[in-house]
Amino acid sequence: MEKIPMTRAGFAVLEQELKALKSVERPAVIKAIAEAREHGDLSENAEYHAARERQSFVEGRIKELESIISRADVIDTSRLTGAVKFGATVTLVDEDSEEERTYQIVGEAEADIERGLLNIRSPLARALIGKDEGESVEVRTPGGEKSYEILTIRYL
Repeated sequence: MEKIPMTRAGFAVLEQELKALKSVERPAVIKAIAEAREHGDLSENAEYHAARERQSFVEGRIKELESIISRADVIDTSRLTGAVKFGATVTLVDEDSEEERTYQIVGEAEADIERGLLNIRSPLARALIGKDEGESVEVRTPGGEKSYEILTIRYL
């Protein structure tokens, strides 16, 4: 099985989600199914079908999280320094628009671009790996070529 690189924070978030699914969501779904069964004919019972669909989602997510957590390779980023590597928090400036953005390079399971968590497999992250502060990177995006300058690199 392939190990999944992950930050400590990302690992903790996945563990919390798994705990909530097992201790809160799963019992709530079981209760909803039991209540819906009390209403009689299951073939036309929308509440029952919705509860079963929710149960399917919850159980699938539990299995997915258990698999990810079992294969997690938690990397302590606080000991890292130097050029951009996994776990780095990088502040960039778009060389065309002068817009600054900050991203942390994280594993696929914890990536969330809206929160500034950049998937290590993304084109931008791949372009940044190995680069130092002050260097420029060229990235091919769906909107065309983009140039960024690395302003700062931090490891938290």
